[in-house]
Amino acid sequence: MIKEQVLEDVKSAMKARDKQRVNALRLVAAEIKRKEVDERRPVDDATAIAILEKMMKQRKDSHGQYLAAGREELAAQEAFEMALIQSYLPEPLSAEEVEALVEQVMTEMGADHISKMGQVMGALKAQLAGRADMGPVGALVKARLSA
Repeated sequence: MIKEQVLEDVKSAMKARDKQRVNALRLVAAEIKRKEVDERRPVDDATAIAILEKMMKQRKDSHGQYLAAGREELAAQEAFEMALIQSYLPEPLSAEEVEALVEQVMTEMGADHISKMGQVMGALKAQLAGRADMGPVGALVKARLSA
């Protein structure tokens, strides 16, 4: 499980005295723990992936803002954290694989009108969790259903 892997990696980073890695991993572990406390149940891998995706999105936004403000050292820290978080996410799909999956789901559901977009996106979200950015996927689905 992702949670156990993060906790093991915190221990190894502490033994290696890698302060930057320890701090970043503790942020991930704390976010997972917060979710467990809030929901009063253990976090499974699907929930952990959702947490990591949210953290990744926050880091991307911060990274861009730091670069725009000329804060290179803070941007570098965000880039480090993004790389670390990405290592726990599943391997991303290529654009071609995403397009093929969109076509497959639309065919299976018989989606031929924009009114079916919500159903298609719901089915795709389950299959693409952690493996593709849903923003461009949504635009692709909308374009296919509008045509």
